[in-house]
Amino acid sequence: MAAAKNSYLKSSAKFESRTELPGSFRKLPPGKNLGNTSFNEIIEVLVKLRRKTSIRNFIKGIGLGKNKPISQADFDRRFGASAEDMGLVVSFARQHDLTVLQTSVSRRSVILKGSVQKFSEAFLVHLADFIPDSGIVYRGRSGNIHIPEMLNQIVTGVFGLDSRPQARPMFHFLKKEGSLVHPKAAAVSYYPDAVAKLYKYPRDVNGARETIALIELGGGYRNMDMQQYFNKIGIPLPVITAQSVDGGLNAPSTPDTADGEVALDIEVAGAVAPGAKIVVYFAPNTDKGFLDAISTAIHDTENNPSVISISWGAAESQWTEQALQNFNETFMSAAALGITITVAAGDNGSSDRETDGRAHVDFPSSSPYVLACGGTRLLSNSETAWNDLDGWATGGGISETFPVPDYQKNISLPPTVNTNKKKGRGVPDIAANADSASGYNVLVDGQWTVMGGTSAVAPLIAGLIALSNQKLKRRAGFIHPKIYTSANAVFKDITVGNNITAKTGGYTAGPGWDACTGLGVPLGNIVKII
Repeated sequence: MAAAKNSYLKSSAKFESRTELPGSFRKLPPGKNLGNTSFNEIIEVLVKLRRKTSIRNFIKGIGLGKNKPISQADFDRRFGASAEDMGLVVSFARQHDLTVLQTSVSRRSVILKGSVQKFSEAFLVHLADFIPDSGIVYRGRSGNIHIPEMLNQIVTGVFGLDSRPQARPMFHFLKKEGSLVHPKAAAVSYYPDAVAKLYKYPRDVNGARETIALIELGGGYRNMDMQQYFNKIGIPLPVITAQSVDGGLNAPSTPDTADGEVALDIEVAGAVAPGAKIVVYFAPNTDKGFLDAISTAIHDTENNPSVISISWGAAESQWTEQALQNFNETFMSAAALGITITVAAGDNGSSDRETDGRAHVDFPSSSPYVLACGGTRLLSNSETAWNDLDGWATGGGISETFPVPDYQKNISLPPTVNTNKKKGRGVPDIAANADSASGYNVLVDGQWTVMGGTSAVAPLIAGLIALSNQKLKRRAGFIHPKIYTSANAVFKDITVGNNITAKTGGYTAGPGWDACTGLGVPLGNIVKII
């Protein structure tokens, strides 16, 4: 005990020397500053740690067919956090009277609890309350987080000090004169299983023994809606489970809220793969909540998801560098474990809702380790890139954060339309029906309506992956290298349309990969090559 105490005292002394945590700089939050956050307010903070060894070469080996996905136990042993690193973070926390709630080797995380005052002192940050136009008060910070020199290179991110909303859902209601349109009044709309049939998804499997994880940062669903919806379309009700992360709850309210996103995700995924179990991970809409939800799903050994669908995001410019890199590392963990992640590419064209006159791609769809899902307009005699010409259009473009991945080096990637003409990861990878004018019939909070958005594409493709996994009797996992070398055989190429938005410019669809619809629409025979 004496030796342990002396070791702790030595560590404590080294904790006094501070350095800025790389990538932690955050801009001043939007909204009115209401003054200092109460020093006595109790909050939880997530500290992310480095891996024992880098995972990049292992993932590269998967892409080359030299490595296969590994078990959770092997993952922990090779690519989790080390006990020594975790011990140093725990010692630092105790020095500052912070409670250690949880440590995880798999997730490379330490979750701490304490007062705002204690966290402010521990990380040398100033926290204040802000109220934006939405009227929802949140805690914010600006500048850098500071960590002890001793933890430099060990700590890769600190999340939860700032609780500003991080992402938005990528769904779009079909509206007429301000009201939601009922399916019977829509010119064109589909039930999700009809879209799956048009795309020739496998009909001899239903996703049995697979689990589809849905990440939700708000809203909720009603069991009665789900029973009525699947009864209406003549498909057995899937097993649907709500999972709370960081206090997030299944909390349905009204159709015009994030409830629309939750209903769309469940109903699309469930209609495509009704035999799959659907687990909905509800978390707060913060960078901490979002990251926790994804890592919880990836390492959930009880539900064991084989595919994760994400329909939330924001322009790369809205994220801290520490968030971009820690999310990306988390997606790499999924690839190592054989989990496919489908992500909506955005609903606001090349601008991604930013107003600086520059093109932006949406994150997390721009991560090289997720399947970025763009949008089309699907009519009886044509399919084009989705662009309503009123600000609603498929996301897509060139990342200014992530370099061109190996699997895209043999395709014709344009430079960004921005003046720097930079080349990076191309978004999206694939596309499918997303326009609300050719949208999906959805039941949300007792109300039937028509919805679209690339939000619909992520669960649609997640359903296709679940069907493929069942048919293959294995996990498809990180499919990017395979689809980029076999695109012609399994994709419907979309060559008409664009995602150009006013004042920004944009990209035009054409033969082969493009920054509107990627490789095109994946057809059911994709199972042959993944």
